[in-house]
Amino acid sequence: MQIAEALQALIRERGSKGLPLERVYRMLFNPELYLIAYAKLYRNDGALTPGTNGETVDGMSTAKIKAIINDIRHERYRWKPARRIYIPKKNGKLRPLSIPSWSDKLVQEVIRMILSAYYEPQFSDRSHGFREGHGPHTALREVKETWKGTAWFIEGDIKGCFDNVDHQVLLDILARNIRDNRFIRFVKHMLEAGYMEDWRYNTTYSGTPQGGVVSPLLANVYLNELDQYVTRTLIPKWTKGHKRCWNNEYSRLKWREQALRKQGRTEEAKAVRKETQKLPSVDTRDEGYRRLRYVRYADDYLLGFVGSKAEAENIKEEIGQFLQEHLKLEQSEEKTLVTHAWTEKARFLGYEVKTAQLDDQRSKAVGTKAHNRRSTNGTILLSIPQGVMDDKCRKHTEGGKTKHRNEKVNDSDFSIVASYQSEFRGIVNYYALAYNLSRLNKLRWIMEQALTKTLARKHKTSVKRIYEKHAERRKTDGRKTLVVRVPRDGKEPLVAVWGGIPLTWNLNANIVDREQRVWNTRTELLQRLLANECEYCGSTVNIEVHHIRRVISNKEKDRVPQWLQLMRARRRKTMVLCHDCHRDVTYGRPMRNAPSERGFMWTGKRTSSLRKIINGTGEPDAVNSCTSGSEGGSRKSAGM
Repeated sequence: MQIAEALQALIRERGSKGLPLERVYRMLFNPELYLIAYAKLYRNDGALTPGTNGETVDGMSTAKIKAIINDIRHERYRWKPARRIYIPKKNGKLRPLSIPSWSDKLVQEVIRMILSAYYEPQFSDRSHGFREGHGPHTALREVKETWKGTAWFIEGDIKGCFDNVDHQVLLDILARNIRDNRFIRFVKHMLEAGYMEDWRYNTTYSGTPQGGVVSPLLANVYLNELDQYVTRTLIPKWTKGHKRCWNNEYSRLKWREQALRKQGRTEEAKAVRKETQKLPSVDTRDEGYRRLRYVRYADDYLLGFVGSKAEAENIKEEIGQFLQEHLKLEQSEEKTLVTHAWTEKARFLGYEVKTAQLDDQRSKAVGTKAHNRRSTNGTILLSIPQGVMDDKCRKHTEGGKTKHRNEKVNDSDFSIVASYQSEFRGIVNYYALAYNLSRLNKLRWIMEQALTKTLARKHKTSVKRIYEKHAERRKTDGRKTLVVRVPRDGKEPLVAVWGGIPLTWNLNANIVDREQRVWNTRTELLQRLLANECEYCGSTVNIEVHHIRRVISNKEKDRVPQWLQLMRARRRKTMVLCHDCHRDVTYGRPMRNAPSERGFMWTGKRTSSLRKIINGTGEPDAVNSCTSGSEGGSRKSAGM
């Protein structure tokens, strides 16, 4: 993939220098980009979800890539309407989700890689959504570490941002730096491809389809205009003064205290000091000092302002006017709030944000300048909202009591414990920046009760016996845990653990968005595909890749086909086959071609097991029987 890597470096260099990008449409003729896009997308659960034409990742081949490139080269490629479904939102409403066909996903990913390499160096540092190395925690940490002394929060909300992106405005933004009319026209056709709902075609006049591969990047390109406006116009306009003036009353009392101490009147000096510590050391209403700070994650943005409420309202109106006039977006007046940072709490990315006012809390670093100072005042506090706690607990309770979960009763003990642990760990990891993280102790207790009741329901026994069977103490810290072990012949047992997750405030916690750039990735699957050889019969004609969602276990099927035994032996959910073998596998027919040992030797691992399967002497129980996993093997434990 050296050509792709060199192309990426060239695009990034031009993007970092702000130089225009030319002949972009010709970049879509590069087959390496499609192979890299395939390597990234085939692992996604949605890869096997059909679009309107029923096409999925199954049957992927180099011939299909050549056909797509040929259509694009001659401008014959036509975007298919996406399949529209709806998923529930937290507020009870439904969010539209568009599912493109597999070919459209592949081409969108190639477009995303090109545009991401060019625009990523140009994006603002205050943008944290859908970017490499950024995420909700990086946005929250920026607020926590750099917004000290904020007096007003402006919580930004845009009405239906992704659904109301103006196509012409977006295309004009792209055309500023991309000097290729064919590429701009190609993107325009993608945006206007429409969608199918209840088998009725609907035209898309605005918006980027939620669910499309390239949509998050296009939204970032669109909202980068807002970032640049705030950074280059509003922040310089509303920033003045080097630092605040001293509070005259505070200074007068400090001089009085020093004078009394020189006279030996210690008790009076202490009384004056107590009065001094009730006042701020600087003038909080200094007209010559203003600061404006800004951060954005996707379509959620937050501004912190040091100044008056009237000025904060003016900033809110200026942003609303810019959105309406330049981006054709509407700011929600009901949800865009101006919040007093010292007495109220703003909401951002599921956290409550406020400025601390704790006169009784002082620094204890003896021997430093900050010793015995009110260093906490003015810092930003992040906390877990009470509403979030109630929602999380409500899922596991009914009528004020914890309940079992019927949908998990038929799962194995290992899966039940692992799923509860994974859910609780995810909540703890996300709210690790909250100073009141210990509030999750209540949720931990409720989920543990729900877990034990679910296991008791499954085995028709009591909660007490579940504890007697699975309860253990960790050797490291003595915390109580519930442990389920699944023994395996000749291997270490699978272990699922509930508990043992410390609720410790961690300011270094970091959850970033999934890595997007895979330019230099040559996966094992690509090596097998480019080998151009059927892994069943050894044929080198019409090679395709067979994909399945999961590898079934021996208990789920009495008679396991030979090709499936091979997939389980390799711990893979993909198999490179010729067209004839792929059709036989897809339709459940007897294999027409005889198995070839040469076709199986794409890896040196587990050779003896593969030979037994080829010769018909292998037992299904002798090969891997894991029910889930991904390319590269399965996990040995869960929740540890």
